[in-house]
Amino acid sequence: MGEQPEKRVTWAELFFDLIFVFAITQVSALLRADHSLEGIGRALVVFIPVYWVWVATSLHSNRQDIENPLDRLGVFSVGLCALFMGLALPQAYGDRGILFGGAYWVSRLVIQALVLRWQYGWLNGFGVAAAVTGPMLLLGGFLDGTARIALWAGAALVDTAVPLVLRRRLAAAQVRFEPSHLPERFGLLVIVALGESIVAIGAPATESHGLGVAELTAVSGAFVLAAGLWWVYFAFAASAMRFAVATSARQVDTVREVLSYAHIGLIGGVIAVAVGMHDAVAHPGHHLPAGVAGLLFGGTALYLGMFGYTRWRMFRLVSTTRIGTAAAVLAVLPLGLHLPALASLWLLAGLLTGLNALEWARARRS
Repeated sequence: MGEQPEKRVTWAELFFDLIFVFAITQVSALLRADHSLEGIGRALVVFIPVYWVWVATSLHSNRQDIENPLDRLGVFSVGLCALFMGLALPQAYGDRGILFGGAYWVSRLVIQALVLRWQYGWLNGFGVAAAVTGPMLLLGGFLDGTARIALWAGAALVDTAVPLVLRRRLAAAQVRFEPSHLPERFGLLVIVALGESIVAIGAPATESHGLGVAELTAVSGAFVLAAGLWWVYFAFAASAMRFAVATSARQVDTVREVLSYAHIGLIGGVIAVAVGMHDAVAHPGHHLPAGVAGLLFGGTALYLGMFGYTRWRMFRLVSTTRIGTAAAVLAVLPLGLHLPALASLWLLAGLLTGLNALEWARARRS
């Protein structure tokens, strides 16, 4: 028998991803409105349910051929729920909490109904979300203030912890994933997040009364920074993740840790950078406020640092170049508070360009 053809991302999945472009934009808007530590925490609490809905749908699409009317309708139904979640996000802590929690619960019930066709039982991430965290989010929508935040944060922790807590059970089930499809799916999610950074660059520039040298210099620096983030992921890391999933003796562990868990930090880092870019491009000659500088520099460091985790998890190797650059980014953060915003953008762009040039030169030598 010949080799089975690689599973590729379907048109239905690409259409599904468009909803998450909108959802990530709304999470970024929450973060722009409040970049305090409390604001970051609140944005993270609502980002995590959105993220796990996307992950669950992608895992189902990997295990099942969704090129049929039933699965397409199921995926589109989840997409509609995700759209409702995105609509609720600006007022998720206000009068749209019920909409956010209800849409999440319905999406997890739909996913569980689809998944039951290939994975029986409820003691897994899909089932726990449908039976436990979905009701928690809906109930939280009826509460106010701290009570809502606490219940939603608890639900986010449960959703995130379940794959780790049940790792032995999942390994024993010997579920296998198609190795080319899932890394491609997560790579596309990174592209979706990077798309938000492009919007963050363009939106304030188009709203500016004049596009002078300072504005165009800031736009150029922000774009080089965004391109540097793309290069860090897609030049080497994306193919390494695909190789790790394909060759791992414990594939479920690799999918969980390298894809599902690591990409929370990767996507979160890109969103933070995008919010910082927005303010920097909007006020290129001004110093960055501490909160904005923290998002811009801290998001870049988080993004780079996550590759240290993935490289160690995949190959038990230390990514000295990326960890070192993440440390350098944090080291120059105090400097960024005293530079004009456009200089901060170019400082980060220069560090990313140097990192990518160094890795390219090492790859050529080896």
